[in-house]
Amino acid sequence: MFEARSSRNPLINALHILELIYHGTVRNLRMSHGNAIIGLLRNLVQSLIFVMVFYIMFIWLNLRSAAVRGDFLLYVMSGVFLFMTHTKALGAIVGAEGSSSPMMQHSPMNTAISITSAALASLYLQVLSMLVILGGYYAIFTPFVIMDPVRAFGMFLVAWFSGCAVGMVFMAAKPWAPGFIGIASSLYQRANMIASGKMFLANTLPPSRLVMFSWNPLFHSIDQGRGYIFLNYDPINSSLMYPIYLSIALIMIGLMGEFYTRKHVSQSWGAKR
Repeated sequence: MFEARSSRNPLINALHILELIYHGTVRNLRMSHGNAIIGLLRNLVQSLIFVMVFYIMFIWLNLRSAAVRGDFLLYVMSGVFLFMTHTKALGAIVGAEGSSSPMMQHSPMNTAISITSAALASLYLQVLSMLVILGGYYAIFTPFVIMDPVRAFGMFLVAWFSGCAVGMVFMAAKPWAPGFIGIASSLYQRANMIASGKMFLANTLPPSRLVMFSWNPLFHSIDQGRGYIFLNYDPINSSLMYPIYLSIALIMIGLMGEFYTRKHVSQSWGAKR
């Protein structure tokens, strides 16, 4: 009576999984606030605050001359938006329901659906916030031109994908050491305030400084994104494929870790708690 019915038709199974992902995404969007509009406004205000804080910081530290020629506020937003989507994606994946969650007791639900729903909910909020802010800036303040908007948005997606990949590794290890992983993920997000490179251009860094940032996939995503946004900037000290290859590797490591955790959760959790 309470057994979940499954179909042998692959198409029906795929549609059923997509339906579960959709409902999981909606559930994740409503977790921060019951009203979806208020939840979006909260994320929008947070993005605006970040943009204004970094704009004031650039002016106060006299870093405006280090920016690429073009719209200065667009330069600031190009770094903040990718930083925000990377950080939010990481936090969403780390906070997604894992193998030990009570939701996993329901047979249609699994960790793959939970992770995908959390990632898509984060992407939806960030894309919507970015479009509203850019649209408002274009309509109210000054029209601007993005040289290659499709590829620039592609780097936005790469920043989101790399955030999901790093979050997968943290999520896989979280059940074994929740306190340590919570601190480590927070340190990574705080370090990206500087290590992401959103405050400077990679082309202006000497080799001795470049090695301090070249490990970070977000650094490459932001620098490559600015190359597609601004006509007067050609990124030569960052790589387009590095964040993609690294993210795929981290996703594989995270999936293997999550699979191992899922197989051992019933054996070890009772003894550890």
